[in-house]
Amino acid sequence: MLFRKLGILTIITVYLLILAGGIVRSTGSGMGCPDWPKCFGMIVPPTDASQLPANYKEIYAEKLHGEVEFNVVKTWIEYVNRLLGAFTGIVVFAAFIVSIFSFWKKDKVIVFLSLLAVVLVGANGALGKYVVDSFLKPGVVTLHMMLAILVVFVLIYAIVRAWSQVVQIESITNKSFINRLLIITLILSFSQILIGTQVREAIDRVIADPIFGYNRFTWIEQMGLPFYIHRSYSLLIFGLHIYLIWNLKKNITTHGLTHKFLVTLVVIVGIEILTGVIMAYFGVPAFAQPIHLTLAIVAVGIQFVVLMLINSERVFKKQGI
Repeated sequence: MLFRKLGILTIITVYLLILAGGIVRSTGSGMGCPDWPKCFGMIVPPTDASQLPANYKEIYAEKLHGEVEFNVVKTWIEYVNRLLGAFTGIVVFAAFIVSIFSFWKKDKVIVFLSLLAVVLVGANGALGKYVVDSFLKPGVVTLHMMLAILVVFVLIYAIVRAWSQVVQIESITNKSFINRLLIITLILSFSQILIGTQVREAIDRVIADPIFGYNRFTWIEQMGLPFYIHRSYSLLIFGLHIYLIWNLKKNITTHGLTHKFLVTLVVIVGIEILTGVIMAYFGVPAFAQPIHLTLAIVAVGIQFVVLMLINSERVFKKQGI
């Protein structure tokens, strides 16, 4: 069905947008376009400072707190991020329109969830404008990311609800224990992401330090307690995922879709920890930061998918699906 395929495309575009946002932040490109929705007053930004007004530094000095220097790489990184955001909005809206024709008579909840996703994507776009206007205010940047995660959860719920009508889910024994374990894993993983945002904000403060900011290999030493909590916590999260899949293997009758998701989840968490190690011991390279963040959000997304699949009969079929 078109909605199911379009829904998967929507989730992929949202994750790509999160990855793009991580690249913007790790490369310091958040103010590559000092205005919004245009970039240096243009629909398509310049590729050279000569294309800007001679007094462009004075024009944008107040908005950028005096830190005005055109950088074509940062400008285009931010511009591509905005284009991807606009494309995500189009795909989410298309999914909503298709949901009306596909599910209005069969399951209006899917339609309302699709509409909520449109509203949340629009709200996050408006928040993105405020991020620019507030000169990348730390708390606002974090809220921007949290809202993106909420969009992912809403879309996942709608799509799993739609797929539950055509996909056979494995039978699982001791389901109440598996459910509790999954919920605990989801809560702890989400809290790990929140701690990670504190680490990222600590990095921003270190970068701004005139003494330590120039040397990437001293950043970890300056970040303090949040980093060490985040690092140690990752081992707990990984162990919890291993325990979760071990229990699922014991209580599942056939190794189908749910089992595949959980195996994928353990691999993703392992890679995420590896990127964390790379950042800790190799000077927080810019390429590793967005991968680390995106994998963390993919992980909680898969956890939520598994939770929905395991409970599909209780959550969805009791409502007449």
